[in-house]
Amino acid sequence: MLEKIKLLGIVPVVKIDDAAKAVPLAEALCRGGLPCAEITFRTNAAEEAIRRIAEAMPDMLVGAGTVLTPEQADKAKAAGAKFVVSPGFNPRVVKHCIENDIAIFPGCSNPSDIEQALELGLNCVKFFPAEQAGGIAAIKAMAAPYGNLVFLPTGGVNAKNLNDYLSFERVIACGGSWMVDAALIDAGDFVAIEELTRTAVHTMLGFELAHVGINEADDAQAEKTAQSFTDIFGFAYKPGNSSIFAGSYIEVMKTPYLGANGHIAIRTNYIERAINFLKTAGVKFKEGTENYNDKGIFVAIYLEGEIGGFAVHLVQK
Repeated sequence: MLEKIKLLGIVPVVKIDDAAKAVPLAEALCRGGLPCAEITFRTNAAEEAIRRIAEAMPDMLVGAGTVLTPEQADKAKAAGAKFVVSPGFNPRVVKHCIENDIAIFPGCSNPSDIEQALELGLNCVKFFPAEQAGGIAAIKAMAAPYGNLVFLPTGGVNAKNLNDYLSFERVIACGGSWMVDAALIDAGDFVAIEELTRTAVHTMLGFELAHVGINEADDAQAEKTAQSFTDIFGFAYKPGNSSIFAGSYIEVMKTPYLGANGHIAIRTNYIERAINFLKTAGVKFKEGTENYNDKGIFVAIYLEGEIGGFAVHLVQK
């Protein structure tokens, strides 16, 4: 469960008043790149909305939010919720969920809450309300003494501060409602929700051009090509074992590698989340092209095929 949520990076927090809109909403989220939703028990439609999504879209990671009682947790599970979230740490609710095999992320905003969660064997908590409780600075301060604990901050998270949270390795994902505004749901504007969701995902992933690789036949031709970019544009000439960089955007290969013409590298904030997102869109990756840095961290991989005669690979920022 935690790994699935981590790969998604964002958990849309949904307040829905009409269960008939649940499946169209879920479909819009999936098309936008987020097959996940936390349906809050703030309305009478929540239980039925969860049930409809779970039945129509069994692969959707649907959960229940604002779970305040054991009875609500039971209703959520019976409706098909795969996890529940509570705004605060209620020992009675947490113990009930653990005893009944319900994945729960209780709200915690201070060390006392966290230590209660750890005492009951939890290793992930919701940090709520995130911005009002001190934001990412507070999470970093509290994470230090609790080495195995990860956080799911919710409350005040938006497109502007999303990556401030996700860039900290102890934050597995963020909960947010900016892409699922209740007014849009009420109006049935699922096209807008899809677009907002897609924008949120692209904001998180931060795709941008890293460099263009040019295939050359040998060392001499690679040196000549790289030197041309240096002479014309003043780019720094940076030779390496297998290639020569002219500045940071041009890489000239000393021997031909993937791609008829060369390769294009696309940077991303989070390579594993990017791969997960692209796979859901039908993109395939070339096995055996994974690259790791000297610390064993996964930093690059090629997509299958070519675009315009160029191989394409993702690079971790």
